[in-house]
Amino acid sequence: MAATLAIFALAVAGPAAQAADPASGTPMDARIHALEPELEAYVAAGMKAFDTPGLAIGIVSGDSLVYARGFGVRSKAKGGTVGTRTVFQIGSTTKAFLAATLAIAVDRGKLHWDDRIVDLDPEFQLKDAWVTREFRVFDLMAQRSGLPPYANDWLGILGQDEASLIRSLRNVEPASSFRSTFAYTNITHLLAGRIVARGENAADWSAVLRQDLLEPLGMAETSTTAEAIEAAPDHAQGHRWAPDGTVEVPFTPLFPYAFGAAGEMNSTIEDMARWLRLQLRDGSFDGQKIVSPESMAVTRIARVGINDKAFYAMGWVGLSTPNGRIIWHNGGTPSFGAYVGFAPEKDVGVVILTNEANVGFPDAVGAWVLDRLLDNPRVDHVAAALDVAKTRFAASAKLFMKPENPQPALPLAPLAGNYVEPSFGKAVLRQDGDGAVLELQDGGAVLQLEPWDGSVFTIRQKPVGRFAAIVENSDPSPAGFVQFQIDMDGTKPLLRLTIENQAFTFRRE
Repeated sequence: MAATLAIFALAVAGPAAQAADPASGTPMDARIHALEPELEAYVAAGMKAFDTPGLAIGIVSGDSLVYARGFGVRSKAKGGTVGTRTVFQIGSTTKAFLAATLAIAVDRGKLHWDDRIVDLDPEFQLKDAWVTREFRVFDLMAQRSGLPPYANDWLGILGQDEASLIRSLRNVEPASSFRSTFAYTNITHLLAGRIVARGENAADWSAVLRQDLLEPLGMAETSTTAEAIEAAPDHAQGHRWAPDGTVEVPFTPLFPYAFGAAGEMNSTIEDMARWLRLQLRDGSFDGQKIVSPESMAVTRIARVGINDKAFYAMGWVGLSTPNGRIIWHNGGTPSFGAYVGFAPEKDVGVVILTNEANVGFPDAVGAWVLDRLLDNPRVDHVAAALDVAKTRFAASAKLFMKPENPQPALPLAPLAGNYVEPSFGKAVLRQDGDGAVLELQDGGAVLQLEPWDGSVFTIRQKPVGRFAAIVENSDPSPAGFVQFQIDMDGTKPLLRLTIENQAFTFRRE
């Protein structure tokens, strides 16, 4: 989900937090210190290329935060130096925390990895009855559900609540057979969070997270709401990305926080270093066992292949490199990006936090650092990521370019009225000039339909109600298409909404 750019002065925060003496420590500590000049030059150049306002990085070796530093500014508009205690949204790197809370619940006998979801939550239902019966705890985070990528995420973006999002999965047509294909989803993690909270008799997953991980690890500056990050004295402001510059955007309580355990966390380099130490010590922190090594290992087991070198586990991606494996995950919200990765056999890990939508920059820096520390072949990951980001941006813009000779817009007055779709619920279509507006009753979002080609219209979200600040500061390009299909007598029109390659059919009541 997205971000933008302009020239700014690069500021470096004060001395590294908790940094080890270069003259002491392990051989890996020495390698990290030797890498510092090249690393800082690489980060500075990458920030300029991506117009990233601020970045913070921490490298953990063994049980110590050996290198930690902030670069740039917290906000383009207000400035403020980024430091190692600056709070950022961390997006989907939250998922590994969810996996750890599942592991702790298994250690306590509250859950079992192979428990059927229907036994834990009888309301759970997918389109396929057999898959519904066979879906297990270890499937919730394995990204192999058979659902299409990002299934029904837009319902959350458009304001539907957690219960509605989980319930909506029963209406989604499978895109592949169960457990056969990698396809990234978020809503299954909402269900996992709800199941953990029930098992631990907690109010919600956030409460479990705080009790089972944040407090034992001393992650006092980590939180799970928009209000909490805004209240933090030292917090970064988010920025969306486009090839011509980043643009600052406000926090909203809706995204990513509506996605709960799939991506609701805010954190700092110093707090995330504690999380990396837990990972490198296979579930122990400062001599205290928080997760058993056996359960921690389960969260890293390959569940589905991504390509010939990578697999997805549970909140983690496993990657084979020439000189050892890397376990990692990235995070992206509309205006922040994150990367967390570690090499278990080398006992080293890195975390990158940025206040720019993740279009590949934090992932590239993280991969570059670990390649250097593992003596892998040199690859300019930042340059490659920038090329991909620009190509994707151009492809998206091209998708919505109007045809050279569009057909006249279909008259919408006869099609106005009440519509319904199983996942979106009820909606009202009203004519609005040459186009129309589609008012979604569940969640309150309003979509603007603008003529594109005959019966096809583009859609944009209107800046109304609680969505005003989000929409006014989001990517101005359309979000998708609507096409009307009309029966012979015109009494039962269909409105087919396509967004992020997923189609929803609204029928007029």
